[in-house]
Amino acid sequence: MVDVENTLALSDYQALAELRYQIRRFLHFSEQAARKVSLEPQQHQLMLALKGLPAEMRPTIGKLAERMQIQHHSTVELVNRLSAVGLVRRSRAGEDRRQVLLALTPKGEKLLRELSMGHKAELRTQGPALVSALERAMRPTKGAQPSPPKTPSRRFGEAG
Repeated sequence: MVDVENTLALSDYQALAELRYQIRRFLHFSEQAARKVSLEPQQHQLMLALKGLPAEMRPTIGKLAERMQIQHHSTVELVNRLSAVGLVRRSRAGEDRRQVLLALTPKGEKLLRELSMGHKAELRTQGPALVSALERAMRPTKGAQPSPPKTPSRRFGEAG
């Protein structure tokens, strides 16, 4: 039996490459926008993750580390830097004083709003190309050359 599911056509590689290119273009835009306002891209990402956290999730270092897919200690360092410039504040949870909760300061809210408005505008411009690339990459493979049928292997000692 031919294993068509495990084959890729040149068009699949092209679609994946185009998707990667479109994602990278948006990320490059985002990185440059953050740097223009004296933020490192991961600082901006942390601020966005904090503001956009689902309501049922507590804004803790651990939750933000998980949402950003970075190590706990890296998240602590990002929060330290953002706190030092007055963009994020820490507070103790009411019921569990050991737990530290995070929030954007008014200054942080203003800066994030400005960055996010620019990102929304960029998505209105470049988003259709990104969506198109994603849709193309998700399409089933067409025209792939099937892999050759597997020949039964002989067991040691069997006659051929």
